[in-house]
Amino acid sequence: MTQDLPQTLSDWLAHCERIHPRTIDMGLDRVRQVAQRLNDGRGLQPACPVIIVGGTNGKGSTCALLEAIYGQAGYRTGVYTSPHLVHFEERCRIAGQVVAADALLPAFADVELARRGNGADQPEVSLSYFEFTTLAIVLTLARAQLDIVILEVGLGGRLDAVNIVEPACSIITSVDIDHVEFLGTDREAIGYEKAGIMRTGRPVIVSDPVPPQSVLDRALEIGADLHRAGRDFHCGGDQQQWNWAGRSRRYAGLAYPALRGANQLVNAAGVLAAVEALHPLLPVTAQAVRNGLALVELPGRFQIVPGQPALVLDVAHNPHSVAALTENLDAMGFYPTTHAVFGAMADKDLLPMFQRINPLIDRWYFCDLPLPRAASASDLAAIWRGTHPRPGTSSSLHPDPQAALDAAVAAADPADRIVVFGSFFTVGGVLQNGIPRLDAKHLPG
Repeated sequence: MTQDLPQTLSDWLAHCERIHPRTIDMGLDRVRQVAQRLNDGRGLQPACPVIIVGGTNGKGSTCALLEAIYGQAGYRTGVYTSPHLVHFEERCRIAGQVVAADALLPAFADVELARRGNGADQPEVSLSYFEFTTLAIVLTLARAQLDIVILEVGLGGRLDAVNIVEPACSIITSVDIDHVEFLGTDREAIGYEKAGIMRTGRPVIVSDPVPPQSVLDRALEIGADLHRAGRDFHCGGDQQQWNWAGRSRRYAGLAYPALRGANQLVNAAGVLAAVEALHPLLPVTAQAVRNGLALVELPGRFQIVPGQPALVLDVAHNPHSVAALTENLDAMGFYPTTHAVFGAMADKDLLPMFQRINPLIDRWYFCDLPLPRAASASDLAAIWRGTHPRPGTSSSLHPDPQAALDAAVAAADPADRIVVFGSFFTVGGVLQNGIPRLDAKHLPG
């Protein structure tokens, strides 16, 4: 290893933040150029089947469900997701386990040497933080002797760094309004970007029950093998169990996914369609499907932490996911008071998020987040006040998520609930020291 290279993961991440002028820089030319230099010019493509997962919401849950089912089927899985909650290395999992930070260092060094190039024939290439780290993680996975690799798109699809990899199957989970400055202002424009992960002749699963026409048109245009919810696969159920039927397989009496929330059934249905489509390459038994659904875990997705008061952690950060969170909170039953710890990025569509969840929240604890894109607690409070919340609700301002949670715990009775949401950074901020177990002061006798 060259002597001037960083020696720790934190040093590498600081290096990645410094070397490119823009945080988000859409386009595949630069990242593809560096990828082609890796592995002595053989490139980056893993030797095993790859599933690419795109969409507005539900990507992380879909990846976790795929990982759990294929893991239960005995396959060695590799997963790349982003962003992380607490530690960067959470973005890379091998055989169901987060990789050690040191395990990523060789790939970071190889990406840096490929990026620097080799003289006039191979000029230096500038990579964004996301592009650099994506290459390093995919390279780590490609070298890990895996049976299947699952890659989550970071933003959009067509121009996302993940899209330089050739998938055996693609999944589009949902299409909704988010990242409008990069992807467009309506579902049709955003759908076109998401559809960029489709490939000619390869299966693409569209989990969204009402997909934009642009997604369907793109599948037809390039000749992708479109598996569409409600046409090629169906699901339904009662309070105890659910059923799924696809083109050639069906499952009855399934337990609901261990990930909570009504929206998880949409994600699970799409996952089973992908498992069916890849069955000739990677056979999976019905028992592995059942076990995977029952054992899947993913922090921060309508995660209910038992205690007094109850604690709900959810990375919902756009109107679509906040609507799902609201429905899930409503289904939990009665709580005397609901306290909300909330921090969010300034570029999010905050007004409809507040309008949707306002009826359920009694006390707001707005917090700052440690990055330039974040809205300040005072700005969040001002936007919230502009929604004309119902009389009797209150708000307070806090320097970080943990301080906001501490204030909520101090104010809460044991029978109340606290929900932490708005961003990965908000949820991650209260998980820095592990999962909090709340024990509020007891009501006076």
